[in-house]
Amino acid sequence: MRTRRGSFYPKLDDETIKTMMSCFEKKRTATTTVKRKPNVAGDCRKRSRPSPENLPDSDLFDFLPDDIVVCILCKLSASVSSPSDFINVLLTCKRFSGLGLHSVVLSKASQKMFKIKAKNWSDSAHRFLKLCSDSGNVEASYTLGMIRFYCMQNRGSGASLMAKAAIASHAPALYSLAVIQFNGSGGSKNDKDLRAGVALCARAAFLGHIDALRELGHCLQDGYGVRQNITEGRRFLIQANARELAAVLSSAASPALSTRSWLTWTSHTNLDPNHRHLIGSACPLLSDFGCNVPAPEAHPASQFLAEWFALKDGIPGQGLRLCSHSDCGRPETRRHEFRRCSVCGAVNYCSRACQALDWKLRHKAECVPIERWLDDDGDGDGNGDEAVNAVEDDGHVIVDT
Repeated sequence: MRTRRGSFYPKLDDETIKTMMSCFEKKRTATTTVKRKPNVAGDCRKRSRPSPENLPDSDLFDFLPDDIVVCILCKLSASVSSPSDFINVLLTCKRFSGLGLHSVVLSKASQKMFKIKAKNWSDSAHRFLKLCSDSGNVEASYTLGMIRFYCMQNRGSGASLMAKAAIASHAPALYSLAVIQFNGSGGSKNDKDLRAGVALCARAAFLGHIDALRELGHCLQDGYGVRQNITEGRRFLIQANARELAAVLSSAASPALSTRSWLTWTSHTNLDPNHRHLIGSACPLLSDFGCNVPAPEAHPASQFLAEWFALKDGIPGQGLRLCSHSDCGRPETRRHEFRRCSVCGAVNYCSRACQALDWKLRHKAECVPIERWLDDDGDGDGNGDEAVNAVEDDGHVIVDT
């Protein structure tokens, strides 16, 4: 854009310039605040804002920027041991209540903040989990997905929430989707997709999920959904045991580190054949290597499922069963969905990983072969004699019903 040359502007004389400069100086002086020290007790002139240390009753948190408070709340949400720890902070003041629900704070929350008791479930708890999930928290997406899929029987919404967490490489969500594919949960028996289940299980195992490692190992050993490879399957099972032991050693709060009781050797040859099992609540599979370590804590989603169906005494009026592994909590979505023990037929499992864990922990002492375990209404397939002979080194196999 072209502008005028200087010759086009009007020329000002000296008197006009002096008048303009004088007006500018008066205006600048009037708008400038001059700090003066008050020398009169009743001086009402404008003063500067006092600092926090000069106010005896001031709250220093009022002078903290919101960014610092949000950072503190992020650290808190990531380290709480129960939901009440975080809720008590939100009830402290209006500022914490507002900043505590910030999307950044909710996205950093740990899985222990979603350890909600089934008896305390309400619409507000549902909305809180939904808010955390919308903020990008994968633990909240997985927990709410499990609750919707199994407890509320909202299969589509629950599966989509678990898929949202699985896309973010959440190992428990990947494994849960693998179990759904193995069983065809939410659909018919023909909806099983063993290859998809193995692929999801392999992804979760790559991320270090111990149950996924066990499931993948058993799939390779049995040729279930994948070409049979006994050596590779055994390698995955050993790797699962090694990761389980590493998790115990890295836990500073584990009582095993102080007592060293997990180093005691439990010889299977000195026990009665019907009672060769672990004593106490020890982690099951590590007894193969002579270690009795404490059982790992179940995920809050699994704990919620177990408590939910315990309050309802199972699944009333539908004839459905729960997984017999106490730390699982998954129910059937249709009759005879889960596979059961091939010897006694009294227990059933959603996966081979749950069967292997429960066998070493409890069922090995309770399983008793009987001649006929099939019901008169045709519950199951195969016959009792064949099931009695189907025994593996790490426990009885489970057969489809």
